[in-house]
Amino acid sequence: MNIAVVDGMGGGIGSQIISLLRQDLPADITIYALGTNSAATSAMMKEKANKGATGENAISFAVKKADVIVGSLGIVIPNSMLGEITPHIAEAIASSDAKKILIPIIDNEDITLLGMEKKPLFLAIKDAIEKIKELNQ
Repeated sequence: MNIAVVDGMGGGIGSQIISLLRQDLPADITIYALGTNSAATSAMMKEKANKGATGENAISFAVKKADVIVGSLGIVIPNSMLGEITPHIAEAIASSDAKKILIPIIDNEDITLLGMEKKPLFLAIKDAIEKIKELNQ
């Protein structure tokens, strides 16, 4: 299974995701750390992702190889993460045939999510990992 973890800004959420994936899934899982900037990619690579790539074209290319794409909800919203998620990145992720597992956090003041259970980020990430484990069986 190929899992693409997409993050921007400082890569904190992506790093947590990769760390938990490495703890909870078999070693033969391939994890791509896809950052909108080099700081995000670097932070995710420190958690033992197999491959890392940075930027719009790299993300758009790599998500085509993924079976699962995981990240915050913002990765499919154009111009989120202070503009780091370009319309092209959001479209490439949303249009990918991969299963998308999105953690319901966004940094856009113009968007409000309703009907979602509010829980700590760590627990939301754990839920995402559990869903990936189900897909890997």
